[in-house]
Amino acid sequence: MARPILEVEHFTKRYGDKVAVRDVSLTVEAGDILGFIGHNGAGKTTLIRSVVGAQPASGGQVRVCGADVAREPVAAKRRLAYVPDNPDVYEFMTGIQYLDFMADVFGVDAATRRARIAELAERLELTSALGDLAGSYSHGMRQKLVLVGALLHDPDLLVLDEPFVGLDPAASHELKALLRERAEAGGAVFFSSHVLEVVERLCDRVAVIRAGELVALGPTDEVCGSESLEDVFLELVEGSRDERGGR
Repeated sequence: MARPILEVEHFTKRYGDKVAVRDVSLTVEAGDILGFIGHNGAGKTTLIRSVVGAQPASGGQVRVCGADVAREPVAAKRRLAYVPDNPDVYEFMTGIQYLDFMADVFGVDAATRRARIAELAERLELTSALGDLAGSYSHGMRQKLVLVGALLHDPDLLVLDEPFVGLDPAASHELKALLRERAEAGGAVFFSSHVLEVVERLCDRVAVIRAGELVALGPTDEVCGSESLEDVFLELVEGSRDERGGR
C-alpha cells in the first residue's frame, strides 16, 4: 500500500511558553483534497508553515512523499508547492520573468514551462498581464500569478493558505477545477479556507482545528452528518468559547 503524500505525526509548535498547536496528527493521501478550517488564531497557518518547511516544529514529524521536512528539506520541498495567504512576488519582475524564475528553481525545462505557463495563464485569465511588472498587479492578479508559479513543476502536494481570497468568481471557479484535476491525477491538496461552502463542496475530507487542537477529522460527509459544515464549525467554535467562559 502506498504511503500518504503528507504525513503529520504528533505535531506541536510552541512560541515560548505558549503552545500554538498541540499534538496534531493527520494524513493526506494521493487523490485527496483535505480542507483545513478553524477560527482566527486556531493554528492553521502555524501548521501549514511547518508543513512547507518555513518554520521548525517544536515536536513531532512532518513528511512529504516520505521525506522528513526537517531532516530532508530539499527533497521534501521539491515534491510540494506552497501558496501563502499573502501572495508576495518580486515586484521588479514582470509576470513572465517571475514564472521563468519559479521554473528555474524547480528545474522545469523550456518546452514544458512554455506549455504549462500558456495553459495555466489562459485558464486564470492572466495571459495579457504577463508582460507587466508584478508590482502593478492587484491582489487578485498576484494570487493568480503565484498559483501559476506553484503548479509549474507538477507538485505531488499542493499546500494553500486561503487561496480564494481576492479571486474573482471566474478565477475561483477555475481554481476549484484545477484542484480537482490535481487530485484526480493522483496528487494531493491541503488547504485552509474561511469559505466553508467551498470546503464542503470541494473537499473529500476536512480537518477542524480549535485553539491549537484537532477536534474533527474525516470524510466531509461524516464530519457534517445531517448539518452543513458551517453549522458544525459554529458549534465547535461556540463550544470553545463556552469552555473558556466556564459555561
